[in-house]
Amino acid sequence: MIMKRVSGVLVTGALAAALAGCSSDGGSGGGGAGDGSYTVGIANFTLSGPYFNGMDRAIKARAKEKGVETVSTDAGGDAAKLASNVEDLLSKDVDAVIISGGPLESAPAVLNSLKAAGKPAVLVDRKFRTGTYSSWIGPDNEAIGKQNGEYLVGRLPQGGTVALVKGGPADNSIGQARTNGVKAALENAPGITLVEAPDFGNWSSDGGLNVMESLLASHADIDAVFCENDAMCLGAQRAIKDAGRDDKIVLAGVDGQAEALKAILDGTNYLVTGLNDADVIGSLGLDRTVDILDGKKTEKDTVVPSPRVTKENAEKYYDPKGIF
Repeated sequence: MIMKRVSGVLVTGALAAALAGCSSDGGSGGGGAGDGSYTVGIANFTLSGPYFNGMDRAIKARAKEKGVETVSTDAGGDAAKLASNVEDLLSKDVDAVIISGGPLESAPAVLNSLKAAGKPAVLVDRKFRTGTYSSWIGPDNEAIGKQNGEYLVGRLPQGGTVALVKGGPADNSIGQARTNGVKAALENAPGITLVEAPDFGNWSSDGGLNVMESLLASHADIDAVFCENDAMCLGAQRAIKDAGRDDKIVLAGVDGQAEALKAILDGTNYLVTGLNDADVIGSLGLDRTVDILDGKKTEKDTVVPSPRVTKENAEKYYDPKGIF
């Protein structure tokens, strides 16, 4: 198996090839003196979920490899706190700030403060709807949803009922894009019926469990479940197993969380996910930040490939020692 290690993560095939083009220097993975001369702030909107925790830890791990100091903050899901955290980072004279916005749609006070201070603002995973930033690295969420939907169409040639579990809130553009992609693939498929959960799973395993329990109580004919992230799908899988229906319902998620990849490898009813690896995106975010500080020419926006992961190829992406 041909593999390439990018930022401490094993990456294969098209993903490795695409990442090689992210930097203008041919994909060397960043520069910097490697002597701790840079200090990078990490402004996290929330660390409440495994994905965002993984992102924070991946940035820190990559920074340690490159001799870059980091100062990390957690706004606990409060936009005003995020803004004050960034002001605090600026008072510490950080050289740049990486922003992990989670479900936050915009952060004008944050971006305005960084712009006024002349500090690079690098966004990872979440691209804000408004504001000036230096660079963004993340996935094409609608494409991830569409490829999952196409997979489910293939699994349900005679049709069936597909339940959709959303993270929330209602205006979350990342979740919307993933679900819209699934719908684009499923809505015109013969015999497919879509059921949207009325409540949000809040991007957590426990939330997915609760939403799935309600869906199972109200719908006896569910054949497949799509969740907007793996954490919720892992919770949904527990609810399905507890109800004794794991031989009748298959699951599809997003992110490539290690526990989900393990479930896919083990041949459970968790069949597919779309890779949106916090390890890779966080590491590349740190590399991009250092490139900008080194004065290198970089892309404004970089879409990280998100291959479909099934039992046939999950071993390529599963790293039990990975951060996320």
